[in-house]
Amino acid sequence: MSNILRLIIACVVLGAGVTLCGFGFWGWGLLVFFIGALVLLTFFLNENMLLAQFYLRKENTEKSEQWLLKITDYEKQLYKGQFGYYNLLMGLIESRKAPLKSEKYFKKALSLGMKMSHNVALANLSLAGISMAKRNKREAQMYLQVATKADTNKLLTEQIKMMKGQMTQMDKQQVVRGGFRQQF
Repeated sequence: MSNILRLIIACVVLGAGVTLCGFGFWGWGLLVFFIGALVLLTFFLNENMLLAQFYLRKENTEKSEQWLLKITDYEKQLYKGQFGYYNLLMGLIESRKAPLKSEKYFKKALSLGMKMSHNVALANLSLAGISMAKRNKREAQMYLQVATKADTNKLLTEQIKMMKGQMTQMDKQQVVRGGFRQQF
C-alpha cells in the first residue's frame, strides 16, 4: 500500500473518531480514534520493516528477507526517513550471502542518511570489513575512523577494536610469488 494512501486512510479514520466523539459516542469515538492513530503510525513505521528487523535480531535472515522483499518500491511504500534503514537492512542480509555485493546497499544507506548514529557506525564498520576483504587498507582505515566517531553510545567498540586488530595482522602478512602468504 502506498504511503499517501495510508495517510489519507488515517486522516479519514481519525476524522471519523472525532466526529463520533462530537455526537456523544465517546466509547466508539475513542476506539476509532485509536485505530486511526495506529494507521497513522504505520505511515512512519512500516510493518514490513519492523518485522524484518525483528527477525534479523532473532538471526532468522530468511524470514527477514521475505518481509523486506514484500516492499516492492521502497520510495513509494516507505516514509523518506526510512530509505536509509531499508538499504541498511538489505545490506545486512546481503552481507551474509555475498559480502562483496552488499557494498552498494551500505553506501546507498549512508548517502540517504540515517538518524541514529549507531546505525551510521554499523554501515561504516561493514564497509570497512568489505574494504579489508578487498585488501584496500587505506579505505578501511577511513571507514573505521568514521565508525569510531559515529559510535557515540559505544555499542560497537569491541567490533571496532577487533577490526583494527585484523588490520594490524594485514600488515604482517605479505603475499609472496605463487600466492602463498608468509608471516614475518
